[in-house]
Amino acid sequence: MTDIAFYHLTKFSLEQALPKLLEKTLQVGKRAIVQVGSSERAEALANDLWTYQPDSWLPHGTTKDGHADRQPIWITPDAENPNEATFLFLCDGADRTDLPNFERCFVVFDGRSDQAVQNARVQWKAYKEAEHTLTYWQQTDNGGWEKKA
Repeated sequence: MTDIAFYHLTKFSLEQALPKLLEKTLQVGKRAIVQVGSSERAEALANDLWTYQPDSWLPHGTTKDGHADRQPIWITPDAENPNEATFLFLCDGADRTDLPNFERCFVVFDGRSDQAVQNARVQWKAYKEAEHTLTYWQQTDNGGWEKKA
C-alpha cells in the first residue's frame, strides 16, 4: 500500500510550504505530480514556483509548458501521471483512485479552511479503510513540520 502523509497547513500557505516539500522530493531523486483544483490554479502555482526564492530553482511544468515526460514536477488539475512520478501531492481537496500506483502521497490542506479540514478528514477515513499507511503532520510556527499521528 501507499504511504500517505497528511500535511496540515496552519501558518503558511500552500505557495509558501509546497516548494520546500518539492525540493526534498527532488533531493531524493523522485519525480512528483502536484494535483490542484483547476487549470488556473496550476498555472498560478507554476508561476509561484519560479519566484518563491531568488536563489532556488525547481524544474516543473504544466500543460501550457508541455513536454510532461521531461518535467520532474508536473502540476495539473487532472488525475494523470505523464511524467511517471512516484510521489503525488494532492492539494485543493484533489483526490484520486489510483494511489497504489504511487510510492508516496502527500495530502496538503489548509487548516484555516473548515471545508479543507473536513475534506481531509473524509480522505483520511477512506484511505485508512483502504489500508494505506497514514501519518499526520502539522505545521509549526516556523514553517517546519511536527508529526502528530
